[in-house]
Amino acid sequence: MQRDLKEFEQKIGIEFNDKKLLKVAFTHRSWINEHKHSGMEHNERLEFLGDAVLELAVTDFLFEKYPKTPEGELTAYRSALVNTTSNSDAAQKLGMNDFLLLSRGESKDTGRARMYILANAFEALIGAIYLDQGYDVAEEFIAKNVYYKVDDIVKNRLWQDAKSHFQEKAQEVHGITPTYKLVDESGPDHDKKFIVAVLVGNEQVALGSGKSKQEAEQSAARKGLENKGW
Repeated sequence: MQRDLKEFEQKIGIEFNDKKLLKVAFTHRSWINEHKHSGMEHNERLEFLGDAVLELAVTDFLFEKYPKTPEGELTAYRSALVNTTSNSDAAQKLGMNDFLLLSRGESKDTGRARMYILANAFEALIGAIYLDQGYDVAEEFIAKNVYYKVDDIVKNRLWQDAKSHFQEKAQEVHGITPTYKLVDESGPDHDKKFIVAVLVGNEQVALGSGKSKQEAEQSAARKGLENKGW
């Protein structure tokens, strides 16, 4: 059973005219597969719409807030503001996880798959708000739940991938381009784990792990930034 969505409406301060739209926003494809005769639809079309509304609102916000910032950087800011991690985080803060309609299998998964489900539900919710209340209300919702992150993103250069940021700082501070060394590789082909070290000259700054060498290098760079206080 899904929790009463009136509780969620109160939480976000929006009362829907069409309650079905809100329910659809929380309905994952897997639930529909288990309830084929429910007459309900899943949230993927709303997600498609909400993604476009979110991107337009964030683009307009960044364009106005940073009038002298070049297009390339604005694109990177936007990507950091509306990526899966950011959207999932916004959904979690709103408690959306408690209202999701999922299959029995999906409801047990609390890892990365759930993060994607939450991120998609957040976009679907924006699509539902847009259809039910119009662009201005949808934009106000986005402003409240997304825009505030931008100052931290810009200040801490979170819009830049960790390897690029680490390389910039290593060259600036030490005059050296960092290198990456594969330390360990384990697991079967379908579930590999890589451990990579990042070095500045002969100094091993940090180790990172991931399911690919690239992911492990990014992890090492992120830890390297923390270890160096950069």
